[in-house]
Amino acid sequence: MKKQQVGIIGMAVMGKNLALNISDHGFSIAIYNRTYEVSVKVARENPDRDLIVAKTIEEFIASLELPRRIILMVKAGQPVDDMIRQLTPFLDQGDLIIDAGNSYYKDTIRRENELKQQGFRFMGTGVSGGEEGARHGPAIMPGGSIESYDLIKDVLIAISAVAEGEPCTTYIGPDGAGHYVKMVHNGIEYADMQLISEAYHILKHIGGFSNAELAKTFSAWNEGVLDSYLIQITAEIFSEKDDLSEGDLIDMIKDTAGQKGTGIWTSKESMDLGVDASIITAAVNARFISAYDAERKEASKVLVGVVTETLTTDKGIFAEKVKNALYASKIASYAQGFSLLEAAAQANGWKLDYQSIAKIFRGGCIIRAKFLNRIAAAYQNDPTLKNLLLDPYFTKTLADIQKDWRTVISSAVLNGIPVSAFSSALSYYDSYRCEKLPTNLVQAQRDYFGAHTYKRIDREGSYHHLFGGVAHE
Repeated sequence: MKKQQVGIIGMAVMGKNLALNISDHGFSIAIYNRTYEVSVKVARENPDRDLIVAKTIEEFIASLELPRRIILMVKAGQPVDDMIRQLTPFLDQGDLIIDAGNSYYKDTIRRENELKQQGFRFMGTGVSGGEEGARHGPAIMPGGSIESYDLIKDVLIAISAVAEGEPCTTYIGPDGAGHYVKMVHNGIEYADMQLISEAYHILKHIGGFSNAELAKTFSAWNEGVLDSYLIQITAEIFSEKDDLSEGDLIDMIKDTAGQKGTGIWTSKESMDLGVDASIITAAVNARFISAYDAERKEASKVLVGVVTETLTTDKGIFAEKVKNALYASKIASYAQGFSLLEAAAQANGWKLDYQSIAKIFRGGCIIRAKFLNRIAAAYQNDPTLKNLLLDPYFTKTLADIQKDWRTVISSAVLNGIPVSAFSSALSYYDSYRCEKLPTNLVQAQRDYFGAHTYKRIDREGSYHHLFGGVAHE
């Protein structure tokens, strides 16, 4: 009996579309879903494909060629562990399990170690692009041993998105590196979305832009340095009419945003590693406070703000200033994201290729943008670059547009418009370029009340001062 080349478990939207994508590229597949009828429906809808439907795990395993290549498209967390436990009794030594969900990278490291002890292979692979990406080409971030990657790379390269002639996938690194990069990708995605929403808030409530004008503005932005998937869909959203009323859809959507947790993971990781990812954290916090809609409604009746004059009565000039502020903030956000990747690489012993990672993000994924070519070029020019802000292109760009950046944020603050992500981005830039921060006072305070010691600018060593008395080492 003929054996299938790839097995896929989980026929929800992402699993089904990834299976069809793999099939499109000439690979024979076996599929399994906990609810058998779901798999049968997939097969019935695609009768001309080289596809086998398995009713049981044992039947599924038996249908695959050796070494088996099994992709899990199940909910992150306990369901992944549960599925692994169901699979392992039927596997052979050297078989490969690939978790293509949004798993926490430390779970991935644990799972790989556990399966390695049993003689099996395991990979944690980030897949970005949602339903459309899974079906037509996602950005793929595989992590695990290079030997495991070699078993599946033909499939991953074939099904990934293509940007400027290059596949949006490459080997990321060992154990949890793939899922870590996907996590940071999602954190950057949170920041991108929040920055765009703040730009919208400023244009609408200070600039007085109508939805039609917003659509036109974002469409124009998408033709320049802000060319990206998120800017594109934002323009389209402002043009969308509501199907349940006579108005525009955007005005009928409640201002409470959900989240699945990867942004929170990124924020926590930045704190664990001591890396400033304040823009991502601001984006996470913005979603938190959006959930307090009832409290905000009450607070709006008693907490007052102020309204001052707009920046200019010329909407074209105003939009240009906001665009520059958004671009500057975006640069700072990606600088934070890639700094976090560098810190994680050092902490985990990974050798990450930041140029390749930037190229992966150019297609298939949610943060895909023309701007990523600039990031790739920065790391090509200097693979040891400590911070994207220090790249000559970004240094000059921020110098050229920072007046608009500061003006827009000042106007938002004076008009009572919340811009936590914009403000965090500018604060990060100013902190990073500040030769002497006021944290010498913080350290003096720590030494005063807790004898935590301090370092001096004129000599080596740690010192503790007896305030009101004498200093001693």
